[in-house]
Amino acid sequence: MLPTETIERAVASQKDIFKREEKITERELAAKIKLQNKFAIIISGIRRCGKSTLMKSLAKKKKAFYYVSFEEPRLAGFELADFERLEEVFQKVYGTSDYFFFDEIQLVEKWEFYVRKLLDQNKFVVITGSNASLLSRELGTKLTGRNLRYELFPFSYKEFLSFSNKKAGVDSFKEYLLEGGFPEYLLLKDQKILQNLLVDSLFRDIAIRHKVRNIKQLNELAIYLISNVSKEFSYTNLRKMFNLGSTNSVSKFISFLEESYLLFSISKFDYSLRKQIVNPKKIYVIDNGLIVQNSKTFSEDLGKLLENIIFLSLKSKQKEIFYFKENKECDFIVRTGSKVSEAYQVCYALDDFNREREMNGLIEALKRFNLKEGTILTFNQEDHFIIEQKKIIVKPAWKWLLEE
Repeated sequence: MLPTETIERAVASQKDIFKREEKITERELAAKIKLQNKFAIIISGIRRCGKSTLMKSLAKKKKAFYYVSFEEPRLAGFELADFERLEEVFQKVYGTSDYFFFDEIQLVEKWEFYVRKLLDQNKFVVITGSNASLLSRELGTKLTGRNLRYELFPFSYKEFLSFSNKKAGVDSFKEYLLEGGFPEYLLLKDQKILQNLLVDSLFRDIAIRHKVRNIKQLNELAIYLISNVSKEFSYTNLRKMFNLGSTNSVSKFISFLEESYLLFSISKFDYSLRKQIVNPKKIYVIDNGLIVQNSKTFSEDLGKLLENIIFLSLKSKQKEIFYFKENKECDFIVRTGSKVSEAYQVCYALDDFNREREMNGLIEALKRFNLKEGTILTFNQEDHFIIEQKKIIVKPAWKWLLEE
């Protein structure tokens, strides 16, 4: 248990920082969030992607609110019983309010009991967290049916333009393609920001939380996957490559990386769930800047970076994404309910050497799922074709991202 004086010093200092006036880039997600006293609002996402700033924009729309971040070193060791003292401190520091904002609440064990109590008292609660699994597990106990989940990603291309005060076009898109969307990195352009972000995520969000002993293997696996974005992998090959004890160990490490929002894996499409599980998967990364600044072998493969950006846009819209591969390959198909509804091929530049391959992969997917049209997303080419009664739209990715 923490002394009341310690909690008060932490809350008071955080209040000064939180209420400090600064330019805030409006996040697209903000328009979708409606605060209500029947459900806790959960905003999850990777470290430093802007969750606290989004929370600030939501809080500032209210006349009175309470705020605390549990990443504050003085609050280390905060326990469930300390919430009672926290409420007293809130009253003293902020006055009276029905709006509670908690940053990185998963650091407090059994936090869900207190949040349930607030909801039962018709309070408004907004929570952020940087670990999908912990939040999910705890929400599934005392808060089943009492929470609304939202995932925040680094800046989209639209948000990047607003933040950097740039105009849409090939020049700004090339910059976004290489630098990604982490606000602090875009502001300071210091590569150590993204390198330290990876280290913090691996150590604090994974190694400590999951008691991983061989941090070196975890780091090597993460760097390898980041350096091989969009390439197929299998648990068996990774087990052999990194001398891990079993494929189960590889599966666990990758699940940890996904829970911390560093990486995402997608499956080869198959109507059989068993085949989906055993087939090779592909890895994508939360941010292009993170790829460029942390990869040992990545030589600015613009095609792979473009593919990663398209994946992130689809993923941020909560779409169910697969890759398709039979005789040919299609980069992304989207399933809506039980049917495949969209198909995308990503190619930095269509030319005489790759046009047939890219077209054939997309057409095979369109035929397989009885779709009338598909899209090829490029860096800056625009065209359309009718092939075998299928409409193929070729569009610059930056224009497509603005439409999305």
